[in-house]
Parts: sequence; C-alpha cells; structure tokens
Amino acid sequence: MSVQLLIIVIYFALTVGIGVWSSKRAKDSAAFHGAEMGVFAIVCASAGEWLGGTATTGVSEYGFLYGLSGAWYTIANGIGVMFLALCFAKLYRSLNTVTVPGIIEKFFGKSARSVSCVLLVIVMLAVGLSQMIAAGKLGQSLLGFDFNVTVIVFAIIFIIYTLAGGMNAVASTNVMHLFVMYFGVILAIVFALSGVGGRENFIAGIREAEAAEAGANYFNMFTIGMPKVSSWIIASLLGACTAQAGIQPVLAAKDIPSAKKACVITAFVVAPFGLCTALLGMIAKVMSRNGTLLDTAGRVVVDAKLALPALMMNLPEIIGGLVLASILAAILSTVSPIILASGTMLTKDLYQRVFCPNAADDRVMRVSRMTTALSGVVCCAGAVALVDSGKVLDIVYSAYSLRGALFVVVLLGIYWKRASEKGACLSMCFTAVIGVLWVVVKMTTGSYPINDTITETYAAVASAFVMTVLFSLVFPKKEMPDPGK
Repeated sequence: MSVQLLIIVIYFALTVGIGVWSSKRAKDSAAFHGAEMGVFAIVCASAGEWLGGTATTGVSEYGFLYGLSGAWYTIANGIGVMFLALCFAKLYRSLNTVTVPGIIEKFFGKSARSVSCVLLVIVMLAVGLSQMIAAGKLGQSLLGFDFNVTVIVFAIIFIIYTLAGGMNAVASTNVMHLFVMYFGVILAIVFALSGVGGRENFIAGIREAEAAEAGANYFNMFTIGMPKVSSWIIASLLGACTAQAGIQPVLAAKDIPSAKKACVITAFVVAPFGLCTALLGMIAKVMSRNGTLLDTAGRVVVDAKLALPALMMNLPEIIGGLVLASILAAILSTVSPIILASGTMLTKDLYQRVFCPNAADDRVMRVSRMTTALSGVVCCAGAVALVDSGKVLDIVYSAYSLRGALFVVVLLGIYWKRASEKGACLSMCFTAVIGVLWVVVKMTTGSYPINDTITETYAAVASAFVMTVLFSLVFPKKEMPDPGK
C-alpha cells in the first residue's frame, strides 16, 4: 500500500468514526435535520456547500490558465454568503422551518413548496453527482483505481456517516474536513514553492509565462474576464439564499443572532480559500513550463485540468497524501450535506407536509434516513452512468442556474404583494425548462440563443422574474374572505 493511499484510508476511517460517534446526538428527526446549532457548528456544516471539488481542482485549473483571478469563484461565494447574512438570515431563521421550500410556502403556499422542493432536490443531486465524478476521476488519475470502484467506495463512506448522525455528523466531520483542507493547501504551497526554487524563482517563472502569452497577467485579479467574474458574483448572490445544503444549518441555528454571526464567519472562511488553490495552479504552470510537472508516465503535464493532481504527484509522498486527503475532504464536506439536504426536503416538504402530515416522529426519522440514503445512491449511480456522457452532464449542470432563479421568485413573494401561488408554480416550471433548453441550444449550435454573454444563469434569472410577474397577473392571488363581513 502506498503512503498516499494509507493516509487516505486513515482519513476515511476517522471520518466514519466521527460520524458514527455523533449519532448519539441524533435522537429524533429534529436533531437529524438540525436543531439548536451553535455558531461554530453552523460555520463548519455550511462551509462544505461552498468548498467542494470546484474550489480545489476547479480553481487550480483556473489558476493554471488565468492566475489569481480564478480565486473569484470562492470570493464570489463568500460575497453571496455575506449577502445572506446581512439581508435574509434574520428573516429566514424567524420563519421556523429547516428547508428553503418551507420558506417559499410562507409567501406562496403549499403547492409552491412542493414544486420548489422537486426542483431544489434536482439541483442538489446535480451538484452531488458532479462532486462524485470529481472524486472518481481523482482516484483514477492519482491512485490508478477503477473509476466505478472509487465512486462506489466513496459513496458508501459518506452515506454511512451521514445516516448515522444526520446534521450532527455533517457538522462534526466538517470540523475535521475544514482544518484539513486549509492545512493541506497551505502545506502544498510551501513545498511546491520550495520545489520551484522559492518565491523569487516562482515570480520569475510567471513573468516568463506572461511574456510568452499575449495579454497574460497572472497576478491581475480580473484576467479571467469581467463577464465570468460578474456571472459568478450574481450566481452566488442569488444562489446563496436558496442553496438548501448551505442554508439548512443556518435555519437550524439556536437563535437569530447565531444564524447571522455564523453566516458572516462562513463568508470569511470561504472567500480566501480560492486564493490558495489558484496559487497552486500558478505554481503548476511554472513547473509545466520548466518541464518538472510530470504525470505518472514521466510526461510533462500541459493540461490545466491535470495541474493540481500532477502537482501532488510531484510532492513528497507524505505531503502529497495529505494534500490529496484535503481535496477529498473538500468533496466529502460538500456531498454529505447535499444528500442530507435532499433527504430533508423530500421528507419535510413532501412526505410530512403532503402525504403524511400526522406521521409519528420515529416514522419521520426512518423516512429521513431512507431519502438521505436514496439521494446518495442516486448521486453514485448518476456519476457512474454519466461520467462519459459530456452532453448529458452539460444539461445536468444547467440545474445550477435554478437556485438563483428560485431566489428571484422568493424575492417577489416577499416584496411584491400581487405575486400569486399559481404564478410562482408556473414560473418555476417554465424557468427550469428554459434553463435546460438554453444549454441544449449551446450544445447543438455552439452558442447561446441570444448572445454568448447571456448564459443559462442570466436566462433563468430573467425568466423567473418575467414569468412570475406575468403569470401572477394572469392568475391573480386569491383574496381571503374577511371574517368580519
């Protein structure tokens, strides 16, 4: 067994052990979904939504290609969470519900809750599926494991500890994940910089890369382009307020001050992480140019997607194993709250709210565990089935745009008195269809329907606004009868 694999096995064993230990506190369905959570637990549980595979391997790829500006991915997420803290954390927590569809019901009604539940579960599973693919590819490229085997083993691990303790397991294990993630990337920066000859040689190497590439400026925070930066910020501002996995711990806060404070701290925890992983991508760029970034076959790596995995393989075995564990920690910290969030919505918003409103708590608990496990199985099976289906995956990823679009519907429900339940339901359905069609047109024609700067996120957000207003006017809100008349 290699040193890297041994480190990963030990880390996974610790994760499962902590998750099972935390099951002692999951005595009922309320505790399983999250209740009376303190600031520290909320921060750790919530941060996992924003620091997954994209924040590590994805941002390092952007760092390889564009430099520090790739860090805008996590910075934008931090801005979104801060927006949630300052504008909506108090309102959300005061509504006494643990799900985003539960919030939507407060402003529109039961039918809107059901529709939004289905759409948000799709979004959650799409995010989880993509993280599972990232984990499988990592195990395949770095450790030589079969992709399917890696994904299945990974799924078994996070399903076991999530089912054992629910939100307590997510919070407890994410404490370890968060520390390992930051420790791992900082350790990697120190050793990788040493590998290229120190800070001066690194800067000189970047300057050489800039000279060879017209218009390149790797230390400029806007090299990646304002359209990309603005798109990330807008998506995060809107998505942070409807991302069930990130919001669920906030809704489970012991009080409103704890909810607001936890969101502020989470924003500061999430935002700087991308600077570290983007910097690793830049170091990999220098190593690639000087011929020292090698794959397992001894070939120089020039593919940005392989930048971080190759960099790890060029570090000392123990250090590389710790960094690999930190990346897997990022993925675990995202997938576990995602399947819990999906299970929570299916249980609270459909089973308990629609089908069995009088179900006993022990039955609700069983259903919660079943739906959570099912969500994990769907993510695993989807990753295995779709890993080589690039076009299908593009459609799956379009589900991300629904989060921002749903927040537009929520905003109209809060601030526009004429927003109706039927208008909201129809708007959410039409917006989902438009988001998928936008990506399908891009896949088949090579460009978006209107303009390449108008991505599916912008199309979905605009559609949500226009459709909610239009359908609410066509199907106006029913006036409640005055009991005094």
